[in-house]
Amino acid sequence: MTEILKAYLNLMRAHFVPAWPLISCSGLMLAFANYGGFSWALTIKVALVGLLGFEAGFILNDYVDRNRDRLDVENTLTGYWRPFKERPLPSGKISSKSAFSLFFLLVAAISALILTLPYPNSLYVFAIMLYSYSIEAFYQVKKRNQSYPIAQLLGRTDFTLFPAAGYLCYGQPDMTMLLYMVFFYPWTMAHLGLNDFIDLKNDLARGMKSITVLYGEKGTMYWITGFTVLHFLTAAFFLRELGNIAFYGFLTGFVLLTGSNLYLWKEMIPAAGLKVLPFFHITLVIYAVSIILDFLF
Repeated sequence: MTEILKAYLNLMRAHFVPAWPLISCSGLMLAFANYGGFSWALTIKVALVGLLGFEAGFILNDYVDRNRDRLDVENTLTGYWRPFKERPLPSGKISSKSAFSLFFLLVAAISALILTLPYPNSLYVFAIMLYSYSIEAFYQVKKRNQSYPIAQLLGRTDFTLFPAAGYLCYGQPDMTMLLYMVFFYPWTMAHLGLNDFIDLKNDLARGMKSITVLYGEKGTMYWITGFTVLHFLTAAFFLRELGNIAFYGFLTGFVLLTGSNLYLWKEMIPAAGLKVLPFFHITLVIYAVSIILDFLF
């Protein structure tokens, strides 16, 4: 495998690729359940939009932070997120111009797919795409200079809208979509806090005002657990829209998140965060798969 191929796989966080189509298709399956019908062609299209959309977001993240990332002092979180454990822009394996060109190419491909959707679904999803990339860039820049976690609270609304975009490829803005977002947002906040907890040394070196830089390690643990609890509470409303398979799938996820939080409080060190981070991601996949299976069966 060539070094340039490894660099692009690192840029795209390639080992996480299967998750993004599942999340976007979970929203689509809810729309099929609510509005009737099913289409393999649309499902494949939504899976592609989800995959390419998320990859474009990763590339934008790296592009905006390309200079700050050169200041990293340790490789723990990079080793988790990148299959070959290297940031390709700071290392020089991929130029910033090439990365931006790939981002633009992916956005063009996503836009072409979105425009094949019927109106007004195409308008909804295109607006979400524009908002998501704008707020992602805002998040990366704003967290360099803030006294309150404005960047984090607003920035992760892009991830929150991800399954909503899948829903809106077929459905309309409604209560189901809103409840999915209300359920998902606290998870994105807990997940973001956990990443910040793990990456404290780098955020200090880069001058980033992450959750842990702002509130310290213990404050971040309260952030993670507080949003996890809020996530559980909002699930009580969202689960009313779902069936038995999703109920048991979500229950499994809640057990994993509860255990992760308890372990974090037991150890109370950033290294423990890296051990529980995979369980947050497994939980997300369980949610998406259980929603899809709910529709299929």
